[in-house]
Amino acid sequence: MKKFDMKHFKIKAKKIMFGMNFVDGLIYKIVIYTLLISFSYIYLYPVLFMLVNSFMSVDDLINPGVKWIPTILQYSNYSRAIEVLQLPAAIWSTTAYVLKVSLSVTISSAIIGYGFAKFDFPLKKTMFVLMLATFILPSQVTMAANMLIFRNLGLMSTQNSMILPAIFGQGINAAIYILIFYQFFKTIPGVLMESAEIDGASQSRIFLKIAIPLAIPSFIIVFLFSFVWYWNETFITALYVGGQATLPLRLQGFRSSYELLFPPGSPGSELNEAISLAGNMLTILPLLVLYFIAQRYFVESIDRTGITGE
Repeated sequence: MKKFDMKHFKIKAKKIMFGMNFVDGLIYKIVIYTLLISFSYIYLYPVLFMLVNSFMSVDDLINPGVKWIPTILQYSNYSRAIEVLQLPAAIWSTTAYVLKVSLSVTISSAIIGYGFAKFDFPLKKTMFVLMLATFILPSQVTMAANMLIFRNLGLMSTQNSMILPAIFGQGINAAIYILIFYQFFKTIPGVLMESAEIDGASQSRIFLKIAIPLAIPSFIIVFLFSFVWYWNETFITALYVGGQATLPLRLQGFRSSYELLFPPGSPGSELNEAISLAGNMLTILPLLVLYFIAQRYFVESIDRTGITGE
């Protein structure tokens, strides 16, 4: 029988536990997966809570013994929420509005970022710093001035009050988008641009035929960021556009809209927590679908644009 080698066993056990350089060891993987599961639980818990409770009946909501599994799935909560939010029309109008604004701010940010990255002009550094300062300033600081300008131009209570600033690089968080494009365009070798100029290409042709195809990852990540931010923005949208321009704005008036459709006092018409949570789930559902469809492109774009500092 082969003699047990304690020294060899210790070396093998140490290799399994700590790996060759610690990052491939069992302890390291346990710590990483524990942290990932913990953070995932923190982020997913509210969504799971909304999803489960949105299917509960009134009896389940007031029953302390019912926590995660409803005794019966109350699908009528969603049918009522869909009716109150006017969901098909709301999703269509919100998507159309957000697409217009997101595409506008993406294109303008690409042009401005390319200009800062590839051209030298007077006061360039000062203008770049001022551009970044617009991200630091809260929207409340410029709110009064913007309202006066939009009122004088006849843009208040119209979608143009959000679309036109986006076209001129002044959309929501546009400074971040410009910075993303600036960082990416700075990585394009100058020799590539110079060779195109020698071949007779104009600056616009270089931008359209060379810079834009190379910057596709930046376009993807900026578009996704802007789409989500414009979709979730309620304060500025309600102030400048007004009404119920987006689905989240309709959700803010959910109670009043519900009471108009289902007047208080009629049997079974009371608004309960489950119906409100169903409205919340329907509001975030398009963004969840967008994430699941585009998550691969989103991760690849972050890696290729290098916005993490790599």
